[in-house]
Amino acid sequence: MLKLNTYLLASCLTLGLAFSSTAQEIIQKSDFEQPIRLESENTFADSKEKVLFYEGNVKITQGSLKISADKMEVIGTNGAGREIFIATGKPASYIQQLADGSMVEARANEIKYIKADRTISLKGNAQLLQNAFTIEGDSIIFDMQKEQVLANTNEKSNTPTVTIFSPDTIQKTKDTLKNKAEDADKKQEDDQ
Repeated sequence: MLKLNTYLLASCLTLGLAFSSTAQEIIQKSDFEQPIRLESENTFADSKEKVLFYEGNVKITQGSLKISADKMEVIGTNGAGREIFIATGKPASYIQQLADGSMVEARANEIKYIKADRTISLKGNAQLLQNAFTIEGDSIIFDMQKEQVLANTNEKSNTPTVTIFSPDTIQKTKDTLKNKAEDADKKQEDDQ
């Protein structure tokens, strides 16, 4: 009986560890490894030209990445995994949770998501909010993987790009980093 109970306990532990490992893999999957889901009121597909058109309350979701727009064009001529999503609206919006848990949000008249490059290009009344700052300009390119931003102005408008730092958010970010460092030090002390 003891052998049977030991065998059952070992089997349960093995299954529990396997389930725990699988659950962690699912949770840790990056947004870019998730399927893309598109919703809209109207859809038109041209299979020969490899182009899709969506109109009316358009929503795209890929993990935590979400884009909302009035219209969207999906260009698939470069092949699977290399699609380009062009969302337009008054404004179109984008939101995503980054690897560190912080959020990035953006709005613009046009948002172009280039899947293979993992970039978002914003055009027309572009605004990007990330951590302690907001950037505004005529066009903004955000590299989602490297978390790098490039903002430009339209030469005709002579309107500068504007960056606004929020003191409250800066302090919260400093406090969070300080707490993480203290937690890491405490854990290191506990391990010794």
